[in-house]
Amino acid sequence: MKVMAVRITGRRAGDQREEFGRKTATTFGPAPGATISLMTADIAKLGPMLRAWRGRVSPGTAGLPGGHRRRVPGLRREDLADLAGISVDYVVRLEQGRYVSPSAQVTAALARALQLTDAERDHLYRLAGLAPPAGGEISDHIPPGLHRMLNRLGNAAAAVFAADWQLIWWNRSWAALLGDPSPTPSALRNFARDTFPADGAGPRLSHWPVTSLSRPEVEASVVSDLRRATGRFPGSDRLAGLIRDLTTGNRRFAELWASGVVGAHREDHKIVQHPATGPIAVDCDVLTDGDAERKIVVLTAAPDTEDETKFRLAMVSGISSPARG
Repeated sequence: MKVMAVRITGRRAGDQREEFGRKTATTFGPAPGATISLMTADIAKLGPMLRAWRGRVSPGTAGLPGGHRRRVPGLRREDLADLAGISVDYVVRLEQGRYVSPSAQVTAALARALQLTDAERDHLYRLAGLAPPAGGEISDHIPPGLHRMLNRLGNAAAAVFAADWQLIWWNRSWAALLGDPSPTPSALRNFARDTFPADGAGPRLSHWPVTSLSRPEVEASVVSDLRRATGRFPGSDRLAGLIRDLTTGNRRFAELWASGVVGAHREDHKIVQHPATGPIAVDCDVLTDGDAERKIVVLTAAPDTEDETKFRLAMVSGISSPARG
């Protein structure tokens, strides 16, 4: 496609010019006489795109309280910073073009927070000067349709894990039941690492004890699920690194890995030792989302039981972390 240059002559930036009896382009920019390329207009810059994407995400779909006195229809800069786990000043600098080289980790977090489609995510990476995630690498991206479904789960405690069991999203109820995972470095928020701790590391996905009632089965199913992921993502450096760490750092994982079983982790029953309510028995159900092998984990208590009452009390126990990811 050819890129036309538009000469601004005698009109204010933003006016439209007719040439040879037809409208050629919308002009942007500096004083009369300047020539600019359409590819250098604001539409091809990172800051304007971030503002546009931020403006279309409602607080409700992002899991944030709407409030009554919001001045913008979408997310505020503070909201985006909180959802992406970065500072507000960093968001301001990105949107103003004063820092246009975010890391791949920050770019992925922005894509999730803004609920971008796969095509939009790839465009964001290119605007940031980065290569989009390769097809062979595990994706941490959550498409808008999945976001909509997650936001309709009510009070269920829900989280989304990538194909390698990396935690990439959770809701308020999850944080209220297990504790807010956001203080833990994102690379360490991994259920497989919690299941098979290496070098004496403790759990990082919960702030208080959580006991599986079917631990041997869960261990075997997590390992078989990771082996299945190696077939789906044979070129994933992240997955290869995880398996290498667990094989060398945890004997139980190494034994199960050597068995060669392929499968998936589907369900569990857990006891959560919640500090505000005491022990809560919960059911854990795992759904797999499409070719990306994302795992949607939902924790619920049996209806009309004491555990359900405790579950509801835990939801109002004082933890008010927003949905994150």
